[in-house]
Amino acid sequence: MSTFELARPPVPPFSMEAAAAKVRMAEDAWNSRDPQRVSLACSVDSRWQSCTESLAGRAQIAQLLKRKWSSELDYRLIKELWACAENRIAVRFACEFRDESGHWFRSVGNENWEFDDQGLMTLRYASANGQSIRPDERKLHWRLGRRPDDHPGLSSLEL
Repeated sequence: MSTFELARPPVPPFSMEAAAAKVRMAEDAWNSRDPQRVSLACSVDSRWQSCTESLAGRAQIAQLLKRKWSSELDYRLIKELWACAENRIAVRFACEFRDESGHWFRSVGNENWEFDDQGLMTLRYASANGQSIRPDERKLHWRLGRRPDDHPGLSSLEL
């Protein structure tokens, strides 16, 4: 196993607890807004279907995330485990961000993930719906970075 192929515990088969931990690790990585950090949780040949884009490999994944976070400012995300079985995890998510002109948006959606034996993501299918929101409609309030443990999750926020 190369430096880039280090295991990413938890590894399959996933219990509900292990899957929930994997989901929180992914949320934390996305909230870091570090494309490299997120891409290293994927296998070298990982494939993503991300709404309107099909991606193959870490380099394309990192480039997508770099583009995303250069235009989605003050980005905050919550992920929540929906279901898991063997080497697959289904996730619900919501994110909020503003554009350069200061307009706020919220996207909600779901992701389906598949992992190899080392716990690296090999497949990701994502679907999301976005809408413009007023600043007073925002629900994801914390300092940029990791969501605090005491911040409500999706279900509590009714998202």
